[in-house]
Amino acid sequence: MKESPVSTTQSASKISDPTPGGPGSPSPLRVVLARVGVQNVSLLIALILLILVIGAQNPNFFGFRNIVAIGSAITVFGLLAIVQTLVILLGALDISVGSMTGLCSVVGAMVFTATTQSLLGILSAIFVGMLCGLANGLIIVYGRVNPVIATLATLAAFKGLAQIVSGGKSQGYTSSDPVYKALGRGEWFSIPILIYIFVVIAIIVGLVLKYTDIGRNIYAIGGNDTAARLAGININRYIIGVYLAVGAVAGLAGILLTARTGSGQPISGSEGLELEAITAAALGGAALQGGKGTIVGTVLAVVLLGVLSNGLTVLGVNPFWQNVAKGSLLVIAVVIQQRRSGQRAVGLPT
Repeated sequence: MKESPVSTTQSASKISDPTPGGPGSPSPLRVVLARVGVQNVSLLIALILLILVIGAQNPNFFGFRNIVAIGSAITVFGLLAIVQTLVILLGALDISVGSMTGLCSVVGAMVFTATTQSLLGILSAIFVGMLCGLANGLIIVYGRVNPVIATLATLAAFKGLAQIVSGGKSQGYTSSDPVYKALGRGEWFSIPILIYIFVVIAIIVGLVLKYTDIGRNIYAIGGNDTAARLAGININRYIIGVYLAVGAVAGLAGILLTARTGSGQPISGSEGLELEAITAAALGGAALQGGKGTIVGTVLAVVLLGVLSNGLTVLGVNPFWQNVAKGSLLVIAVVIQQRRSGQRAVGLPT
């Protein structure tokens, strides 16, 4: 007897949609890997191995105060890595974040010194950061300049402005102010407030990317900007908005840098932050072509870089080797991305 189309469809549905735990259902390991991400699992394994290797060489590495010191040290460049991830997801880049942070740091400290009002110093730093981010966005959108070239130019410009307004010296003294003191050295349940700020920003950005139309549109623009434009997404608005967010967080990073060091740092405290931010984002799985990456991966990469830097210091390795290690990690991360994407290597036959 011939089976009716309805019964055939129902049978196929039963076969293709197995019940959880049934013969055709994925294993728990596959489910975990799908949710966490293979890239993040690899980072987690690398982080654990690095901790074990360094800890075996120096047991003091596992001390609570050392762990807290690592958390405090990664906060500033960790914040920049989070917003750098947003920019990379768009298919762009911002290499001016380090000099932007230095400019915000020194302006905030100088405003505080002139007014003795910590709130005014904090607001001025964030405002200057947003102006810098807006300038980047406008240059890229309306000047039609490649993001790398645009932010390379503003990196030099912001660094020059920081040196001009500060005379090339550290400015202000904020350690005596209770607000700056709390931000830089305050603790809650023995954990620095710096770490709480980093975690809160990471959670907010992660939730926005995962559960809002804004996040989905950012991924869409980075994945295929032509399709995103045809779908009605205002790409220019998103580019300017993301660079504004980068500026605001760079202002916050500048405030925390001032709070940690006790004065505004035009260059010395912010030198190389852009390299660390880009390295963390790329190492965390953010594809430099855009459209792929997670905040969880970036946070894991930030922690890994912090552990590596602290471990080299604890083991007495020349600090100049830290830059060599970070640069090498960036190259490795980009090579892995290229291999996974299946794109043809430059200069080699297909």
